Amino acid sequence: MNYGHSLLKAVSTTAFVLTLGMTVSAGASAFGGKTWKEEVKLHDGQVIVEERHVNLGGYLYLDSSERVSLDETATFILRGTNKKIIWKTDFRDSEPEPNSLNLIRFDVVEGTPYIATYPAGCIAYNKWGRPNPPQVLFKYEGDRWKRITVAELPPELIGMPANVIVGAPASSQLKSFYTVEGVNTKNYYISTPEYKTILREPVRSAGQGCPEMIRKGNGGWDGIGWFSDQPSKEACLKYCEQKEVSAQNCPCNRLFKGAK
Repeated sequence: MNYGHSLLKAVSTTAFVLTLGMTVSAGASAFGGKTWKEEVKLHDGQVIVEERHVNLGGYLYLDSSERVSLDETATFILRGTNKKIIWKTDFRDSEPEPNSLNLIRFDVVEGTPYIATYPAGCIAYNKWGRPNPPQVLFKYEGDRWKRITVAELPPELIGMPANVIVGAPASSQLKSFYTVEGVNTKNYYISTPEYKTILREPVRSAGQGCPEMIRKGNGGWDGIGWFSDQPSKEACLKYCEQKEVSAQNCPCNRLFKGAK
């Protein structure tokens, strides 16, 4: 077995352990949370206020200084209206649906709200289909968030920087309110492009260190190498069956395209 496959197996095992850790933390009762408000400067200069709340679980490791974030709710209050726009996400890798997104930017164009996010972690990146640019975009339509492509995003938002605190402030440094300047200060040292700016073009480094992974029936994940290294399509399909991989997620047909 080659080194690359061994690395994929190591990542797969690590991902399963992390998933298990997150599941234990998420299954336990929440240890309170943290709430703060921040000013959000829109592309047209308008400033609105956002309220964010993060529910916290236990510590992921014995030496962790911060508790695990279980879920987050962000509420945006549009100026001149009583309408509240709510964004929610949870961070449990054990959940099958796509989740675990970190906010980058909230904006409003011609009365329509938009959100830019990025997948928080390798499993989330795989859940969202390994996008490149490695960001996930949404449009608020019919009182719900609908995922859109970069091409569907208003052009005036391309290249715009993060206007919300990316991630969450450490509990020990949390303030109750952040001005626009305070938000920018918290984001100042971010160097990863997809964490700080809405991108139009693919990123060469997207997915590096995060190999393609396939979800198994037990909630764990296997690296793609476990499937591609099977001696035949039949063996690959049998491996999917053994691991209870759904027909939709089983990669054998594309890995062994043309094989009988």
